[in-house]
Amino acid sequence: MSESLQQRYSPDSTCFGCGPANARGLRIASAEADPGDTDAHPGELIADWQPLPHHAAFDDVLNGGIIGALLDCHSNWAAANRLMHDTGAAGPPGCVTAEMTVRFRRPTPVHAPVRLRAWPVEVEGTKVLVEAQL
Repeated sequence: MSESLQQRYSPDSTCFGCGPANARGLRIASAEADPGDTDAHPGELIADWQPLPHHAAFDDVLNGGIIGALLDCHSNWAAANRLMHDTGAAGPPGCVTAEMTVRFRRPTPVHAPVRLRAWPVEVEGTKVLVEAQL
C-alpha cells in the first residue's frame, strides 16, 4: 500500500485511533481504494489493521470500543478526504464526528486482520455523511 493519508497529512498526530505518532495507539493507515476495484464505492478509503491480543474483550473477540474507534477515525478521514477533493485544498480540513451509529452483526476475532472501508454518501456544505464497515 502507498503512503497512508495519516502519514501524508498528519505525521505528528497523536490521535489514539489514527495518529502515526502515537506509539500506544491503533495507528490505522487509511488509503484511497484502488480505482480499478469494481466493488469500491466512489471516494472509498480502505485500511487493513491487525488486532493484538490486548484488543480483545474476551475469548478472541475484538473489543467493541476498539471497533468504534477504528470506524470513527477511518470515517473521519473519508469525510476529510472528500472535502479536500471537493475544494481543491492542499490538505484535509479539521473534521469531527457529530453522530455515530454502530451495529454489531457478529463477533470480530482478534487473530486475523480486519479491513476497514468508508465512503461518503452525502455532502451538504461542510457536512459529510459517511458509511463504513469493518
